[in-house]
Amino acid sequence: MSFNFRSRNQPLATFSVSSLTDIVMLLLIFFMLTSAFVMQPGIQVKLPTAQTAEPTGQSTITLTVRDNGTWFVNSTAVTRETLIPELMKVRQADAEPAIVLRADRTIPLSTAVEVIDLAKSAGFTRFLIATEGGAAQPTTTAQPDRRP
Repeated sequence: MSFNFRSRNQPLATFSVSSLTDIVMLLLIFFMLTSAFVMQPGIQVKLPTAQTAEPTGQSTITLTVRDNGTWFVNSTAVTRETLIPELMKVRQADAEPAIVLRADRTIPLSTAVEVIDLAKSAGFTRFLIATEGGAAQPTTTAQPDRRP
């Protein structure tokens, strides 16, 4: 009678991915939840509200006008004199981007018109006005130019 007391050290034939799946699911949930809070970082403005606001899916350049009179192209601070050169520099990446005007609700209408007029003189023809929708999500409302 012969007994074999040697243990067989063989690797497992299968790899358990249940712990890896749990970690991936937790990361997925974390990023989905945190991405809902990312709007437009940096420049804080109080956007006007609109009942018919719609999200935009096109290529855009964000032009922000704060209540203290500072202007930004995307996140770069500009003055009245440097607005057109900065818009032209940003425009090189896309031939026909739309300008999204994120103006604080307290600025005078004349300031918003001045910014749009300067952008038109730089050759831009498509403009959107950023608003807050009913659920306080920043969206844009298309404002077509109706002049002949």
